[in-house]
Amino acid sequence: MKRNIIIWGLILMNLFINISCEKWLEKKPNDNLTVPNNLTDLQGILDNASVMNNASPAFDEASADNYFVPPIQYNTLGVRTQEAYTWQLEYYNWPAEWGDLYLVVNNCNIVLEGIETMERTVSNAQIWDNVKGSALFYRSFSFLKAAFIYAKAFDESTASDDYGIVIRLTSDPNAKSVRSTVKQTYEKIIEDLKAALTLLPVTPIHTMRPSRLAVYGTLARAYLSMRMYDSAYKYADLCLSAKSDLLDYKTTEVNPSSNTPIPRFNKETIFYSEVGTHAWGGLVPTVGKVDTTLVASYDIKDMRKKVFLRDFEGYQRFKGSYSSNTLTFFTGIAVDEVLLMRAECLARVGNTDRAMSDLNQLLEKRWVNGFTPLTAGSAEEALELVLTERRKELIFRGLRWMDIKRLNKEGRNIVIRRKIGSAIVELPPNDNRYALPLPSDIINQTQMPQNPR
Repeated sequence: MKRNIIIWGLILMNLFINISCEKWLEKKPNDNLTVPNNLTDLQGILDNASVMNNASPAFDEASADNYFVPPIQYNTLGVRTQEAYTWQLEYYNWPAEWGDLYLVVNNCNIVLEGIETMERTVSNAQIWDNVKGSALFYRSFSFLKAAFIYAKAFDESTASDDYGIVIRLTSDPNAKSVRSTVKQTYEKIIEDLKAALTLLPVTPIHTMRPSRLAVYGTLARAYLSMRMYDSAYKYADLCLSAKSDLLDYKTTEVNPSSNTPIPRFNKETIFYSEVGTHAWGGLVPTVGKVDTTLVASYDIKDMRKKVFLRDFEGYQRFKGSYSSNTLTFFTGIAVDEVLLMRAECLARVGNTDRAMSDLNQLLEKRWVNGFTPLTAGSAEEALELVLTERRKELIFRGLRWMDIKRLNKEGRNIVIRRKIGSAIVELPPNDNRYALPLPSDIINQTQMPQNPR
């Protein structure tokens, strides 16, 4: 009975979130609410896009160097947002983004517990597999995002000691929350993603649903963040072998003059997720502006400069989200990211020609007519070119924070700087603050250790 009350309360919470889903997900139950007791009910929990797809956190993006806040706008921000912007946030009772992540996890745990009570038969096997595989995927996708935000970068020499995230595997609210290690965190993410591979269809009925391609892309993303490039290559290549569509920015597929130039659910999208409400005011495009050095890195013939950026109050604001909404950042899996992951891995193993082929395949779709393919005289030069284009292609995708963390583990010496008045605030490489703080009320309630500052 206690578990039924918990499930019912969770369903009510989900149903009353005021974010609309696409038409194929809009149908809501109009009968009396019941505890999920069949596959349709379990699939319905996973199809609540408001929770499962449209509430990705942005704490990492707010901490990264894709943007800056001019002095006038900085002075209008709340103290908590100012502290986050300058990596000084230590105490905050604000579990909204933490709650968004772990609501997804709890939904998945309810589904995974529920499906084990339902017999898998010949007639329901496809649906049964999709439900279980989707729950495993969504939970892993949330765990990986949590690791990017709240854990240090994976380092084989310290991963068994570094604080990881909370690996919740039960919907029981009385189960104690404990922090795993970074090694345990990634082991569970990869274990569940590989299990999902055997259950999900290659392609979904809609990109808001998980698929085998989405798992390939997420495994590649996870292994890249761990700097395990052979494995990252393997899964990026599997993904691209089945889907390699790229938008051509020179054609009517994209409208550079529009404030929303890239269509939502476009053909590059493999799995769709987006940032929820802007918890961090500095990221609002009318407040935060695109980093000026990053803006200057786009060639005049690079269509991304017109597609991604727009003049605003003397600076550039970002408009190129795959969500087709200037206020909503896309955080899902798309072909361009997967192609860049494969190119990076190829460069790292010395396959210069194939790395450049992948990179030029992307850039040919991004530049004006008459693009001259880039060349590299060595694997090191190819890697530099790939990382440069990754920086320009994947802005505001929720990836830059982890990129800085992993690349600094290799001695890239990326230092983020904020100018506050006449002072310069710096975040040096491999600083403890790259593992962002957990909410203070969560720490107080659970007595888990906080990330060191």
